[in-house]
Amino acid sequence: MAGRLDGRVALITGAASGIGEATARLFASEGARLLIADRQRDQGEALARELGSAIFVLTDVTREEDVSAAVDRAVSEFGQLDCMVNNAGIVGVTGKIGAIGAEGWSATLAVLLDGTFFGMKHASRVMAPRGSGVILSTSSVAGIVGGLGQHAYTAAKHAVVGLTRSVAAELASCGIRVNAVAPGGVATPMIANMRGVELEVARKGTAEMSPMGNPIEAQDIAAAFLFLASDDARNVTGHILVVDGGLTGFARPRPSLFGDDSRHVDPAAQT
Repeated sequence: MAGRLDGRVALITGAASGIGEATARLFASEGARLLIADRQRDQGEALARELGSAIFVLTDVTREEDVSAAVDRAVSEFGQLDCMVNNAGIVGVTGKIGAIGAEGWSATLAVLLDGTFFGMKHASRVMAPRGSGVILSTSSVAGIVGGLGQHAYTAAKHAVVGLTRSVAAELASCGIRVNAVAPGGVATPMIANMRGVELEVARKGTAEMSPMGNPIEAQDIAAAFLFLASDDARNVTGHILVVDGGLTGFARPRPSLFGDDSRHVDPAAQT
Protein backbone atom coordinates (compact mmCIF):
# COMPACT_ATOMS: atom_id res chain seq x y z
CA MET A 1 0.00 0.00 0.00
CA ALA A 2 1.76 3.13 -1.22
CA GLY A 3 1.32 6.62 0.16
CA ARG A 4 1.50 5.72 3.84
CA LEU A 5 3.28 9.01 4.59
CA ASP A 6 1.38 11.29 2.20
CA GLY A 7 1.35 14.88 3.44
CA ARG A 8 3.84 14.25 6.23
CA VAL A 9 7.19 15.85 6.93
CA ALA A 10 10.09 13.81 8.26
CA LEU A 11 13.53 14.88 9.48
CA ILE A 12 16.17 12.15 9.32
CA THR A 13 19.62 12.60 10.82
CA GLY A 14 22.50 10.70 9.25
CA ALA A 15 20.39 10.49 6.09
CA ALA A 16 23.15 10.87 3.52
CA SER A 17 24.23 7.21 3.62
CA GLY A 18 23.55 3.78 5.05
CA ILE A 19 20.36 3.19 7.02
CA GLY A 20 19.48 6.89 6.93
CA GLU A 21 19.67 7.03 3.14
CA ALA A 22 17.57 3.88 2.75
CA THR A 23 14.99 5.34 5.13
CA ALA A 24 14.92 8.65 3.27
CA ARG A 25 14.38 6.89 -0.05
CA LEU A 26 11.58 4.73 1.33
CA PHE A 27 9.85 7.62 3.11
CA ALA A 28 10.00 9.72 -0.06
CA SER A 29 8.48 6.86 -2.08
CA GLU A 30 5.63 6.78 0.44
CA GLY A 31 4.85 10.49 -0.01
CA ALA A 32 6.87 12.18 2.73
CA ARG A 33 8.66 15.50 2.36
CA LEU A 34 12.09 15.30 3.91
CA LEU A 35 14.80 17.17 5.75
CA ILE A 36 18.08 15.32 5.17
CA ALA A 37 20.30 16.26 8.10
CA ASP A 38 23.91 15.15 7.87
CA ARG A 39 27.55 16.25 8.05
CA GLN A 40 28.22 14.83 4.56
CA ARG A 41 27.32 17.83 2.44
CA ASP A 42 28.04 16.46 -1.05
CA GLN A 43 26.20 13.18 -0.52
CA GLY A 44 23.33 14.85 1.30
CA GLU A 45 22.79 17.52 -1.32
CA ALA A 46 22.95 14.95 -4.12
CA LEU A 47 20.33 12.79 -2.41
CA ALA A 48 18.04 15.77 -1.82
CA ARG A 49 18.25 16.72 -5.51
CA GLU A 50 17.53 13.16 -6.57
CA LEU A 51 14.50 12.77 -4.31
CA GLY A 52 13.07 16.14 -5.24
CA SER A 53 10.80 16.49 -2.22
CA ALA A 54 13.76 16.91 0.13
CA ILE A 55 15.99 19.63 1.55
CA PHE A 56 19.51 19.08 2.83
CA VAL A 57 20.52 20.69 6.11
CA LEU A 58 24.15 20.55 7.21
CA THR A 59 23.88 19.16 10.74
CA ASP A 60 26.27 18.01 13.43
CA VAL A 61 24.07 16.19 15.94
CA THR A 62 26.57 16.77 18.74
CA ARG A 63 25.67 20.48 18.54
CA GLU A 64 22.26 21.18 20.05
CA GLU A 65 21.95 24.40 18.04
CA ASP A 66 22.33 22.42 14.79
CA VAL A 67 19.58 19.97 15.70
CA SER A 68 17.30 22.77 16.88
CA ALA A 69 17.90 24.68 13.65
CA ALA A 70 17.12 21.59 11.54
CA VAL A 71 13.81 21.15 13.33
CA ASP A 72 12.98 24.84 12.85
CA ARG A 73 13.90 24.54 9.15
CA ALA A 74 11.37 21.74 8.74
CA VAL A 75 8.66 23.94 10.16
CA SER A 76 9.67 27.03 8.16
CA GLU A 77 9.92 25.13 4.86
CA PHE A 78 7.00 22.72 5.20
CA GLY A 79 4.86 24.17 8.00
CA GLN A 80 5.17 21.18 10.32
CA LEU A 81 7.23 18.23 11.53
CA ASP A 82 5.46 14.88 11.74
CA CYS A 83 8.32 12.44 12.17
CA MET A 84 11.81 12.73 13.63
CA VAL A 85 14.27 9.90 12.97
CA ASN A 86 17.37 10.10 15.18
CA ASN A 87 19.67 7.92 13.14
CA ALA A 88 23.09 9.60 12.91
CA GLY A 89 25.73 7.22 14.20
CA ILE A 90 29.35 6.17 14.39
CA VAL A 91 31.16 3.08 15.59
CA GLY A 92 33.07 5.26 18.02
CA VAL A 93 35.98 4.52 20.28
CA THR A 94 37.18 0.90 20.36
CA GLY A 95 39.37 -1.17 22.62
CA LYS A 96 39.38 -2.93 25.96
CA ILE A 97 37.80 -1.15 28.90
CA GLY A 98 41.17 -0.37 30.47
CA ALA A 99 42.43 1.29 27.30
CA ILE A 100 39.49 3.58 26.45
CA GLY A 101 40.28 7.26 26.92
CA ALA A 102 37.81 9.75 28.32
CA GLU A 103 37.92 11.86 25.16
CA GLY A 104 36.98 8.97 22.88
CA TRP A 105 34.27 7.84 25.28
CA SER A 106 32.70 11.31 25.41
CA ALA A 107 32.94 11.81 21.65
CA THR A 108 31.15 8.52 21.01
CA LEU A 109 28.31 9.27 23.41
CA ALA A 110 28.04 12.80 22.01
CA VAL A 111 26.96 11.42 18.65
CA LEU A 112 25.01 8.34 19.68
CA LEU A 113 23.27 9.56 22.85
CA ASP A 114 23.44 13.36 23.00
CA GLY A 115 22.38 13.57 19.36
CA THR A 116 19.35 11.38 20.06
CA PHE A 117 18.47 13.43 23.15
CA PHE A 118 18.66 16.69 21.19
CA GLY A 119 16.45 15.23 18.47
CA MET A 120 13.82 14.09 20.95
CA LYS A 121 13.94 17.38 22.82
CA HIS A 122 13.48 19.67 19.83
CA ALA A 123 11.08 17.45 17.88
CA SER A 124 8.79 17.32 20.91
CA ARG A 125 9.06 21.10 21.20
CA VAL A 126 7.23 21.55 17.89
CA MET A 127 5.08 18.41 17.98
CA ALA A 128 3.50 18.85 21.41
CA PRO A 129 1.55 22.03 20.54
CA ARG A 130 0.03 20.18 17.55
CA GLY A 131 -0.86 17.17 19.67
CA SER A 132 0.69 14.62 17.34
CA GLY A 133 3.97 13.29 16.01
CA VAL A 134 6.33 10.36 15.86
CA ILE A 135 9.88 10.26 17.25
CA LEU A 136 12.02 7.33 16.19
CA SER A 137 15.61 6.44 17.02
CA THR A 138 18.19 3.90 15.95
CA SER A 139 19.38 1.66 18.76
CA SER A 140 21.10 -1.68 18.11
CA VAL A 141 21.20 -5.29 19.20
CA ALA A 142 24.18 -4.02 21.20
CA GLY A 143 21.56 -2.08 23.17
CA ILE A 144 19.67 -5.30 23.94
CA VAL A 145 22.43 -7.69 25.06
CA GLY A 146 26.09 -7.35 25.87
CA GLY A 147 28.98 -8.58 23.79
CA LEU A 148 27.73 -7.41 20.38
CA GLY A 149 29.47 -4.05 20.19
CA GLN A 150 32.27 -1.88 21.50
CA HIS A 151 31.86 -0.66 25.10
CA ALA A 152 30.96 2.97 24.45
CA TYR A 153 28.70 2.02 21.55
CA THR A 154 26.95 -0.59 23.71
CA ALA A 155 26.46 1.85 26.58
CA ALA A 156 25.02 4.50 24.27
CA LYS A 157 22.64 2.10 22.54
CA HIS A 158 21.37 0.75 25.88
CA ALA A 159 20.79 4.36 26.89
CA VAL A 160 18.79 5.03 23.71
CA VAL A 161 16.50 2.14 24.68
CA GLY A 162 15.95 3.58 28.15
CA LEU A 163 15.49 7.12 26.87
CA THR A 164 12.97 5.94 24.29
CA ARG A 165 10.82 4.27 26.91
CA SER A 166 11.12 7.16 29.35
CA VAL A 167 10.22 9.85 26.79
CA ALA A 168 7.40 7.69 25.42
CA ALA A 169 5.87 7.64 28.90
CA GLU A 170 6.01 11.43 29.11
CA LEU A 171 4.73 12.22 25.63
CA ALA A 172 1.96 9.64 25.26
CA SER A 173 -0.60 12.09 26.64
CA CYS A 174 0.55 14.63 24.02
CA GLY A 175 -0.32 12.27 21.17
CA ILE A 176 3.37 11.70 20.35
CA ARG A 177 4.60 8.16 19.80
CA VAL A 178 8.24 7.39 20.66
CA ASN A 179 9.86 4.16 19.47
CA ALA A 180 13.22 2.77 18.39
CA VAL A 181 14.55 0.17 15.99
CA ALA A 182 17.37 -2.14 17.09
CA PRO A 183 19.14 -3.48 14.00
CA GLY A 184 21.38 -6.50 13.97
CA GLY A 185 24.60 -6.28 11.99
CA VAL A 186 23.72 -4.32 8.86
CA ALA A 187 25.99 -4.39 5.82
CA THR A 188 26.63 -0.67 5.37
CA PRO A 189 29.71 1.13 4.03
CA MET A 190 30.51 2.27 7.59
CA ILE A 191 30.68 -1.31 8.84
CA ALA A 192 32.64 -2.49 5.81
CA ASN A 193 35.16 0.33 6.27
CA MET A 194 35.51 -0.40 9.97
CA ARG A 195 36.31 -4.04 9.22
CA GLY A 196 38.54 -3.16 6.27
CA VAL A 197 36.60 -5.38 3.85
CA GLU A 198 34.50 -5.00 0.72
CA LEU A 199 30.77 -4.43 1.17
CA GLU A 200 29.91 -7.88 -0.21
CA VAL A 201 32.22 -9.49 2.34
CA ALA A 202 30.44 -7.52 5.08
CA ARG A 203 27.09 -8.76 3.76
CA LYS A 204 28.30 -12.35 3.98
CA GLY A 205 29.47 -11.74 7.53
CA THR A 206 26.09 -10.39 8.65
CA ALA A 207 24.36 -13.37 7.07
CA GLU A 208 26.60 -15.76 9.02
CA MET A 209 25.65 -13.99 12.28
CA SER A 210 21.92 -14.42 11.66
CA PRO A 211 20.17 -17.66 12.70
CA MET A 212 18.01 -17.18 9.60
CA GLY A 213 21.11 -17.03 7.41
CA ASN A 214 20.03 -13.83 5.67
CA PRO A 215 22.07 -10.63 5.43
CA ILE A 216 20.35 -7.72 7.13
CA GLU A 217 20.11 -4.83 4.70
CA ALA A 218 19.60 -1.13 5.30
CA GLN A 219 16.26 -1.50 3.50
CA ASP A 220 15.08 -3.92 6.21
CA ILE A 221 15.65 -1.27 8.85
CA ALA A 222 14.01 1.40 6.69
CA ALA A 223 10.92 -0.81 6.44
CA ALA A 224 10.77 -1.06 10.23
CA PHE A 225 10.98 2.73 10.50
CA LEU A 226 8.22 3.10 7.90
CA PHE A 227 5.92 0.84 9.90
CA LEU A 228 6.55 2.77 13.11
CA ALA A 229 6.10 6.13 11.33
CA SER A 230 2.83 5.14 9.70
CA ASP A 231 -0.69 4.86 11.03
CA ASP A 232 -0.25 1.09 11.02
CA ALA A 233 1.59 1.64 14.33
CA ARG A 234 -0.86 4.18 15.75
CA ASN A 235 -1.05 2.33 19.08
CA VAL A 236 2.65 1.46 19.33
CA THR A 237 4.80 3.55 21.65
CA GLY A 238 7.67 2.87 24.01
CA HIS A 239 8.60 -0.11 21.83
CA ILE A 240 11.99 -1.34 20.63
CA LEU A 241 11.55 -3.15 17.31
CA VAL A 242 14.42 -5.62 16.90
CA VAL A 243 15.40 -6.53 13.34
CA ASP A 244 18.19 -9.08 13.65
CA GLY A 245 17.15 -12.36 12.05
CA GLY A 246 16.73 -13.93 15.49
CA LEU A 247 20.21 -13.12 16.77
CA THR A 248 19.08 -11.90 20.19
CA GLY A 249 15.81 -13.83 20.36
CA PHE A 250 17.16 -17.27 21.09
CA ALA A 251 20.32 -19.36 21.30
CA ARG A 252 21.21 -21.22 18.13
CA PRO A 253 19.83 -24.75 18.62
CA ARG A 254 22.13 -27.74 18.47
CA PRO A 255 20.92 -30.26 15.87
CA SER A 256 20.94 -33.00 18.49
CA LEU A 257 18.69 -30.99 20.79
CA PHE A 258 15.52 -31.70 18.82
CA GLY A 259 16.44 -34.90 16.97
CA ASP A 260 14.84 -36.22 13.82
CA ASP A 261 11.88 -38.08 15.30
CA SER A 262 8.93 -37.01 17.39
CA ARG A 263 8.17 -39.09 20.44
CA HIS A 264 5.81 -38.95 23.40
CA VAL A 265 7.37 -38.72 26.84
CA ASP A 266 5.31 -40.42 29.50
CA PRO A 267 5.36 -38.24 32.65
CA ALA A 268 4.93 -41.35 34.78
CA ALA A 269 8.22 -42.67 33.46
CA GLN A 270 10.16 -39.67 34.71
CA THR A 271 12.30 -40.09 37.80
